[in-house]
Amino acid sequence: MDIVYSLLRAAIAIAAIIAFTRMNGLRSFSKMSGFDFAITVAKGSVLASAVMADTSRAFWTNVAAVAALFVVQGIISRLRHRIPALQDVVDNSPLMLMENGEILEHNLRKGQVSHGDLMGKLREANALSFEAVRAVVLEDTGDVSVLHGSGDLDARLLEGVRR
Repeated sequence: MDIVYSLLRAAIAIAAIIAFTRMNGLRSFSKMSGFDFAITVAKGSVLASAVMADTSRAFWTNVAAVAALFVVQGIISRLRHRIPALQDVVDNSPLMLMENGEILEHNLRKGQVSHGDLMGKLREANALSFEAVRAVVLEDTGDVSVLHGSGDLDARLLEGVRR
């Protein structure tokens, strides 16, 4: 019987997550910023707690906690667009790791990125030479973007990137 209750709790919890996501939008599970990532991890943790809850009360408490996380994420996401200072507090800024073929060693240290990690990202992006690399950016999500090629780099692509 415990298996049936676990399956039922899982189905209800997943249905609730889907409903909350539909209300809050696609950004609900994005990793567009450190804040979004933290909320997504928290949602997963609380969802697991809901599925594993041993009482009905604990289950519904966890479902309410997931709903609260969606509400908090929705409110902060909307306020970030209206209050630039809040965006500065909540979001990390992307960090330039390499510019015009030159490795920015001080930014590698700031971003805690090793030289080997950088070389791996350059290889992954099929960069053939340092001279062809216009920019390497450690994004606020932790992803690394490599901009390379023979054309000119549009400066708008680097708006908000810390040098």
